[in-house]
Amino acid sequence: MTLLLLGPVTDPQGLQSIFYPGKSVIYPQHSKLTDKEKTNICYLSFPDSNSGCLGDTQFCFRFRQSSGRRVSLHCLLDHYDKDLPVYLKSLVLISKLPYIHFFHTVLKQIAPEYFEKSEPYLEAACNDVDRWPAPVPGKTLHLPIMGVVMKVRIPTCHDKPGTTQIAQLTQQADTHISVILPTVHEVDLFRCFCPVFLHSQMLWELVLLGEPLVVMAPSPSESSETVLALVNCISPLKYFSDFRPYFTIHDSEFKEYTTRTQAPPSVILGVTNPFFAKTLQHWPHIIRIGDLKPAGEIPKQVKVKKLKNLKTLDSKPGVYTSYKPYLNRDEEIIKQLQKGVQQKRPSEAQSVILRRYFLELTQSFIIPLERYVASLMPLQKSISPWKSPPQLRQFLPEEFMKTLEKTGPQLTSRIKGDWIGLYRHFLKSPNFDGWFKTRRKEMTQKLEALHLEALCEEDLLLWTQKHTEVETVDLVLKLKNKLLQADRERLPVKPDTMEKLRTHIDAIILALPEDLQGILLKTGMT
Repeated sequence: MTLLLLGPVTDPQGLQSIFYPGKSVIYPQHSKLTDKEKTNICYLSFPDSNSGCLGDTQFCFRFRQSSGRRVSLHCLLDHYDKDLPVYLKSLVLISKLPYIHFFHTVLKQIAPEYFEKSEPYLEAACNDVDRWPAPVPGKTLHLPIMGVVMKVRIPTCHDKPGTTQIAQLTQQADTHISVILPTVHEVDLFRCFCPVFLHSQMLWELVLLGEPLVVMAPSPSESSETVLALVNCISPLKYFSDFRPYFTIHDSEFKEYTTRTQAPPSVILGVTNPFFAKTLQHWPHIIRIGDLKPAGEIPKQVKVKKLKNLKTLDSKPGVYTSYKPYLNRDEEIIKQLQKGVQQKRPSEAQSVILRRYFLELTQSFIIPLERYVASLMPLQKSISPWKSPPQLRQFLPEEFMKTLEKTGPQLTSRIKGDWIGLYRHFLKSPNFDGWFKTRRKEMTQKLEALHLEALCEEDLLLWTQKHTEVETVDLVLKLKNKLLQADRERLPVKPDTMEKLRTHIDAIILALPEDLQGILLKTGMT
């Protein structure tokens, strides 16, 4: 097994460098992994012995970093068998960037050659990757890798399915480009939802509410793709709970996730071992799928069944749950997808339709929340340069519920049902907690930025003439802290605001006695 670690984008070297448990290699060689992380990777890097997986296969997995380390890693695995038995070869790429489709493509380029030419080829590939620029949102990149140039565009939060930016990427002719990727992170949504698209809206609700969910699949590939499709179906809302595209009985969190002494955690697990059918019987929602069909083929639609029917290891495919959806099923999207199948519409086009449907559904749900949270923002006229920035108003669930009568999702969605009940459930979920914390942080930073801009509009030099030297020095220190905060937290300030504030600070310091100027300058105040 070989591990290729891609470092954080802030690392100018890009790559960090591979490890040796037994017959393994790690690039870059100065990368650090704990024994627990190495063990998890070793077990996750091969299909379960119960999977009917033969030949080349690709899948992805996630694992939790050991305590004391910051963000969770996203791992992508590419496994090639070539002339050797399956269990002898595997190439794993580890990254903190969730660019699933892009990394799969990278591994398709380098893995076959690596298995023939060994470490020197991988070192050369790493040198290419080392020179890649940082992945700036909205920017189109040309990335060379072992004689091949890949053209990709890093997505932004404003992108929508089938947007002109993506279309332009594929239409522009470049003679030196070998591979053009319309997406770096999206999976084939329709292929993954194909067996269950009659229930796609119910699954959207389960993911939105952060419900414990298990995907039982015949292989790691089907497992990981389905889990990723579920997580992506609530975009642009971020899924804030844990999710494991491929999970095994050897995972260090196995006991934590399978204990019956407490309610199942808010996590989506993708599994292949039939043992989980028994171990996870107490979980409230289980999706059991068969082999995913190639594009253009539609498997028999699975049915919703009671959990009590999932008792044997050879249970039939189905959605095993007692969950009753809050919203009525949208028959229009089902008819549209069924018509696409009959007309042999390409899977990519079907995925765009389904992705757009999920996007509109999520936006209809989230817009009333965004509107209410925006009302918690203090008025700009209440911001005084000489007082601390005002606080956001408290989020009051019942106050929010009252706004739904006039500004609820019925304004943008044709779907009927118990929207109020869905909101009440959502407000108790990890996804709401994560979303609101993010919005609160953004709004607090906006208040800080407005406060900074209000300070810049004041005649601060005139103010110092009416105050003591002690008060003036205190002002300089506070202004400098504002600058540091703006830089550290990347506050959304206008481009000229920072420079204007530095000019104010310089002018105030120059107006002070020389001894104070020296002290402030020596302490790095300007």
